[in-house]
Amino acid sequence: MTPEKQLQEHQHWMRLALVEARQAAARGEVPVGAVVVAGGRVVGRGSNRVEDLPDPTAHAEILALGAAAGTLGDWRLNEATLYVTLEPCTMCSGALLLARLGALVYGAPDPRAGAVSSQARLLDGNPYGHALEVTGGILAGECAALLQDFFVGKRNSGPAEG
Repeated sequence: MTPEKQLQEHQHWMRLALVEARQAAARGEVPVGAVVVAGGRVVGRGSNRVEDLPDPTAHAEILALGAAAGTLGDWRLNEATLYVTLEPCTMCSGALLLARLGALVYGAPDPRAGAVSSQARLLDGNPYGHALEVTGGILAGECAALLQDFFVGKRNSGPAEG
């Protein structure tokens, strides 16, 4: 596949992850969305549900990986790619390794808590001996803008003065 064709494919799937992120925002959750793709189809979807469930582990990546494992009937996701709108955190990076994920494609970097390339490089020390291809920055501007708009809205909707 040519680099241009691969970029177009990554952008296509990332747009579906952005749909998930927008759904999270509509529920008042931090707008992070994820889709797992295997065999040219979405096999798992997730968006942040930490507040909704309430569950500190209910990150988009964790929910999408669980859904994919259920769809495929196997926790080993060697042939799957996770598309997520924000660089994964420490917990999610560990889950990617445990799932034996084939590839990770993320949108915006997370300078505060990113564990792939920003604050840590946890995927580099993969103890499970499988290759995990990582691509960052796909539709990064759009992914970052969604997060920024969400947090600006949160700051501006503080308690009413009266």
